[in-house]
Amino acid sequence: MAVLNGAGLVEQARSVLTINSGSSSIKFAVFAENGNEQPMLKGQAQRIGIDAKGREVAREAGALPDHQAAFKLILECARASTPDIRAVGHRIVRGGPQDGEPQLVTPALVERIRELIPYLPDHLPHQVAAIEAVKIFDAGLAQVACFDTAFHRTMPRVAQLYALPREFADEGILRYGYHGLSYEYVISELAKQYGEKAARGRVVIAHLGNGCSMAAIRDGHAVETTMGFTPTGGLVMSSRSGDLDPEVILYLIEHRKLTPSAVNEIINHKAGLAGISGGSSDMRDLLAREAADSHGAEAIALFCYQARKFLGALAAVLDGIDTLVFTAGIGENAPQIRERICAGMGHLGLTIDARANQANAPCISIAESPVSIRVIPTNEELMIARHTLNIVRLAEK
Repeated sequence: MAVLNGAGLVEQARSVLTINSGSSSIKFAVFAENGNEQPMLKGQAQRIGIDAKGREVAREAGALPDHQAAFKLILECARASTPDIRAVGHRIVRGGPQDGEPQLVTPALVERIRELIPYLPDHLPHQVAAIEAVKIFDAGLAQVACFDTAFHRTMPRVAQLYALPREFADEGILRYGYHGLSYEYVISELAKQYGEKAARGRVVIAHLGNGCSMAAIRDGHAVETTMGFTPTGGLVMSSRSGDLDPEVILYLIEHRKLTPSAVNEIINHKAGLAGISGGSSDMRDLLAREAADSHGAEAIALFCYQARKFLGALAAVLDGIDTLVFTAGIGENAPQIRERICAGMGHLGLTIDARANQANAPCISIAESPVSIRVIPTNEELMIARHTLNIVRLAEK
């Protein structure tokens, strides 16, 4: 059954609503304008358009038959709890090459985001729908688009290029990178908790969740990342393949006679941990049955192997590493995975303290380690709220 989970009580204050819309769920949160960065209200609309048996129900009877119904319920819930909503901030998975900052939503910006839908058809339509739903609900509300690719626009051009004929780069086929809001938040927390020197050093952040990526950061700015043109490339993920030889795609289309949509279904929804294990895409399940499940064990081994390989590459880009940060669901909560990724990386100065790691401590490196290894929970919703408040305040000046 479609559900809407919300928690928290709200004082009367001006606030901002954040929306992170996916294909079958919408995360939302409300933050006060008064500087208290704890959410006043937080929740998630889940299993949109899916019944209890996992079948799509579209517009059949159900609590949340489609995204429009979900947005209506979220907006009504937020308005009932916090009447004075000042603005709405949206996570927009991808912007264009020019989108290096959050922006006020305008008709022209929405049209430009629509033009990007062919690049990310599984993500952007729902995020455009969220913007439109807010406008229908209250046309007077300011809206802000926070691009997940914006953080990576500081990468050197050489890190953004593919070795394709130049006209493709000219039309925007570049390496964009994703999870930017997460990286931006984590680097701000690194500065807050451990000082500007730590945040401005040579930092690698491993965002390991349902989607996975890593980023190399120097002086607080992105210089390289593992995802590219779309969120499918790079590391092995829960159900995404990560990097593939391009000829694999051509082989599936030309020789297996699969349609592009069928190939998309494979590389984005049936690959990764799910594909290698032949079952679960959930790292917790795989770890629990690793000893008795050779396919699950192989999926875990590949996940950690690829992460080590990319970690070494990112350290090379940075000419070394001062801090490694793990974040997101797996990164924050799976000590076995952190340990295996760092195993054998002593030549880079990475040595884990087993007891601290098992306890999910904020610092999990040994005391004498030349490289700090840290665990910092991410908070994309708060990053969206910060950006939204900054943009609307600037617009009012």
